[in-house]
Amino acid sequence: MNRSRARYQQKLTTAEEIASRLQSGDLIRSDIAAATPIALYHAFCGYVKDHDLHDLVMETSLELSPFGCYTDPAVMAKMLGMSNFSSGYARKAIARGQADFFPAYYRDMPCLHPRYRPADIFCAVAAPMDGHGYLSFGATASTIEAQLYSARRVFLEVNPNMPRTFGGPVIHISRVDALYENDSPLPVLPPTVLDDQSRAIGQMIAAEIPDGATLQLGIGAIPDAVGLALKDKRHLGIHTEMFTTSMVELMECGAVDNSCKPIHRGKSVTTFAFGTRRLYDFIDDNPAVMVMNVDYVNDVRTIARHPGMISINGAVQVDLYGQVAAESFGSRHISGTGGQADFVRGAVESEGGKSFIVFHSTTEGGGASRIQPVLEPGSIVTTSKNDVDCVATEYGIA
Repeated sequence: MNRSRARYQQKLTTAEEIASRLQSGDLIRSDIAAATPIALYHAFCGYVKDHDLHDLVMETSLELSPFGCYTDPAVMAKMLGMSNFSSGYARKAIARGQADFFPAYYRDMPCLHPRYRPADIFCAVAAPMDGHGYLSFGATASTIEAQLYSARRVFLEVNPNMPRTFGGPVIHISRVDALYENDSPLPVLPPTVLDDQSRAIGQMIAAEIPDGATLQLGIGAIPDAVGLALKDKRHLGIHTEMFTTSMVELMECGAVDNSCKPIHRGKSVTTFAFGTRRLYDFIDDNPAVMVMNVDYVNDVRTIARHPGMISINGAVQVDLYGQVAAESFGSRHISGTGGQADFVRGAVESEGGKSFIVFHSTTEGGGASRIQPVLEPGSIVTTSKNDVDCVATEYGIA
């Protein structure tokens, strides 16, 4: 047994044993989507519930499971849940005043988190260790590197379902405090259901995208519809916050080859990948996909270096000033800022670039228009009127 393997065995334990190392006042932090060690987070909440601890904080991002810090009053009394890009579980607790929200541009989080308070515990999901003693974080780069170098303790879930990727952070086993093994499937996004409106918007925007453009697609039915409408294009590139299954299809059919990009030519660049099992299999050991730190990927200067940069993002409501609300409806919290403002600005500054804010013209069922004279009172402005380029609904592009 080599030295790295011996260290691995010495540090190998269970999620429950790692949870028993919690102390009052600890700040626990992880990262987005597939990076979150769901089993360990549930173990943390279970241990806090059953023991005399207090004043803990557990930070989350795009929560994929009902963690007790958002759903269990006995846990919430001892541990504050704090989200920076909320899903339904955190959103409801925040609305009740039982959890908190960390507002920030996604690109700034690697420097903001250590500055405002370094984590006592950083934990994430990693791919199995290689022969040199290094573990890859696979589908996610995001803020991980900054957390690894500022956290007091590092705990990992080692999961054979996590792909190994290129460009992102790695950690040597000597710097890991403890780890456990878990072969549960990685979280996946349910298949997108494309309605006629989404397809119509996708076709309109696809007609605006020339061969050789570089793409950023947000999350949701309309960005997916745009991706699927681009299969007849050629020499497209990808520089995006989130890598999606529609991008896999574009690479497999040959529409994306990244041959026109001035940087990372031949490579699709993202800061995290989240979608289907097919997506995880595609990026595994794939040198054509680079998973890189968010403070680089989402930097406006990096984005703007791509001629013909095309940015496509959603909205909750847009007003006649051109202000875009994508995080709240009035004062009702929905989500975080993410990278929308960065990619909108980067596309506008790109030579020949275009930015599209896309949405259905009305709320579900046609109850109300999403375009209003002014935003609903209390709405958070995600993207300034000064940055907005094009707005698209099923009725056309303005």
